[in-house]
Amino acid sequence: MTNSNMQNQNQNQTTIQNPITQVPKSPQMNERDFVNDILAMEKYMTNSYSTALNEASHQHLYEDLLQIFTETQNMQHDLYNLMFQKGWYKLEAEDSQKIQQSLQQHQGYMNQFPYQGTIQ
Repeated sequence: MTNSNMQNQNQNQTTIQNPITQVPKSPQMNERDFVNDILAMEKYMTNSYSTALNEASHQHLYEDLLQIFTETQNMQHDLYNLMFQKGWYKLEAEDSQKIQQSLQQHQGYMNQFPYQGTIQ
């Protein structure tokens, strides 16, 4: 087996992806393009609602915004799941050694907190 074949095999083992759905190649938007566009809009909307929630000074307005934010966040998650199921969104599995290194690094940051886990 050549080195490039081994790299491709290793790369395929770390990719978390459902079967790829065939998408026609044309200048016109297809189903994946539309769903991706809507997902991007939902992400933008949840960020905007989050800012509005932080700045809402009226309780009823806050509650209404929170309900809309929750619905928008749920729709964003549903769209992500749809794209993943159709094979349009893939994830890369991280090496367990790198995860362990990152965990140790971030646990080390806890020593820098001023209160060392106690609330005063």
